[in-house]
Amino acid sequence: MEKTLEFADLLRLMDERLSAFRAAVAAAPSLDVRVPTCPEWTLFDLVQHLGEGRRKWAAIVAAGPADAPPPMSAPVAPREREALLAWFAASTGELLDALREAGPDRGCWTWWGPSQSPQTTGAVARHQLQQVAVHTYDAQVAVGAPQPLPDEVALDGVDEFLTTCVATTAAWPHKPAVVDYHATEGRSWRLWFSADGARTARLSAPVAGEGPEAAYVSARGTANELVLFCYGRIPMNSLRLDGDRRVFDQLIAWEPEE
Repeated sequence: MEKTLEFADLLRLMDERLSAFRAAVAAAPSLDVRVPTCPEWTLFDLVQHLGEGRRKWAAIVAAGPADAPPPMSAPVAPREREALLAWFAASTGELLDALREAGPDRGCWTWWGPSQSPQTTGAVARHQLQQVAVHTYDAQVAVGAPQPLPDEVALDGVDEFLTTCVATTAAWPHKPAVVDYHATEGRSWRLWFSADGARTARLSAPVAGEGPEAAYVSARGTANELVLFCYGRIPMNSLRLDGDRRVFDQLIAWEPEE
């Protein structure tokens, strides 16, 4: 089984994606341009959202183990572009500094409950990389210059999404199902849904007694396409689907309650 990205790589890649985000914002004709992948937002709204969120997570990481996130208030995002970019750089710098200070193994509050992702700063860094990467894509779409997520970000992103955002102990309200995801880069994952919840595993080697033919439905695409589909940035038809696609409709509509 392939290992996930190392903590230092997560921080390096996050810093790279943040630089790409700032470059997209700097290149925009206006901060009032709409973000097609977040249709209710302007580019300013996107910068504000990403900056405020990183300050929040910096405070969460710095607080250490807790039953709830700490109270906080972020400085108001300025409207002028140069000042906004400076505010954003300070916001994201707070998160990176907090993660470096804490290291990967320290516990902290997370919004995800019982899942296959631990409640640690390392897991937070892994999820934050994906948040930053997807919103960088959003900013690039807004300025008409979308770029695919870097391969190592996208490959880790599929795994991270399934373990953090899908795996749960909340009961699946439909008939039991098995779903496979196949990245054209040569990596695959499987999801099992049942009354016991949802669990996932990589299929770098065959699962004993459960071959690929056991899946109810599968989705195939590049890792970049799979991540963008998972986050609702591209439609289902962007992928090659085999089997009963109604399971994907059920998964998209599912809002599990712990």
